[in-house]
Amino acid sequence: MKRRFLMTPGPSPVPLFVRESLSQEMMHHRTSEFKEILKKAHEGLKSIFCTENPVLVLSSSGTGAMEASVSNLFSKEDKVLAIGGGKFGERWAEIAKAFGLNVIEMNVGWGTAPSPDELTKILDDNKDIKAVLTTLCETSTATVFDVEKIAKITNEKDILLVVDAISGLGQDVLLTDQWGVDVVVSGSQKGLMLPPGLSFISLSRRAQNAIATSNLPKYYFDLKKALKSHANDDTPYTSAVSLIVGLATALEAIKKEGLEVRWKKFSKMAEATREAAKALGLETFSQSPSDSVTAIVSPENIKSSDIVKILRGEYGLSIAGGQADFKDKIFRIAHMGWISDKDLIECFLLLEKVLGGLGYEFEQGISKLRLEEVLYG
Repeated sequence: MKRRFLMTPGPSPVPLFVRESLSQEMMHHRTSEFKEILKKAHEGLKSIFCTENPVLVLSSSGTGAMEASVSNLFSKEDKVLAIGGGKFGERWAEIAKAFGLNVIEMNVGWGTAPSPDELTKILDDNKDIKAVLTTLCETSTATVFDVEKIAKITNEKDILLVVDAISGLGQDVLLTDQWGVDVVVSGSQKGLMLPPGLSFISLSRRAQNAIATSNLPKYYFDLKKALKSHANDDTPYTSAVSLIVGLATALEAIKKEGLEVRWKKFSKMAEATREAAKALGLETFSQSPSDSVTAIVSPENIKSSDIVKILRGEYGLSIAGGQADFKDKIFRIAHMGWISDKDLIECFLLLEKVLGGLGYEFEQGISKLRLEEVLYG
């Protein structure tokens, strides 16, 4: 039976020790036993978010946390700036518009990062903007944004900065408190080595003050209620018990390894992935590449969707294709969470088989050689 494994930028693999914790007998969520586990998870989240502020746990995918941040921070017709550059930057704009906000869109070419000068100009021309909504890792293009520079601008202008770190958390460096990021949202199924189903929101004091004055509708995602429960290591509604047990286990493993060690590890894996692609004569797509995922341009006359389909169907390997206008032009290989250098090597060996079968010419074994040079040389 062929191995089935994930190299997608979410969901990512769940290690055995986390799967074992997920399978524990169910406990009631309003018990001291569970509250101790949730308390442990809250502390671990503060560590990986690099913050001393509360990090709330919601039962939803990452998009739920994005929606909750919009519905809780703002009031009807508030003006916000949404930075595009991919599917998930566009999602910020779509959510904000759905809640009746006045949305200014900063359009960034796919595969490029936003210009600080352009951002400053837009904010200078629209002094009533309440917040900037952006991403850490734009997953659709494998592009990392310079959140530190963006935060410097928003802090100078005393406006909120809300960052989608759903894919980037744990791989791409994000120093929430040190940089002055007000809100960071993330999800369970990527760098945190869990199944989908949990999302997270960190809230600065400035963000908590904004929540107090918001008049947009909310109920299940009311962060006032969530903050009140968080103070008692509780949740306002039924907790996702098994996922939170798994979360505490995963966070403990990350703590034991060390966040900075993981940042360096994934940075090296990202470099190795780019170099392996180059050795095959392939171009990488992003001009500001992420340490969480790499986008590779498909060879001329070969659809990236065909590469993805064959890898999954014949070899049990799941990578991601392109999105929107790049559906058949790029494919994406993740290096996040529980993905290892050995997974990366196996991925490229299988990729070589598929490319060769599709008529692409290259030196057999060259990608493995280059991977090993970068990873172990």
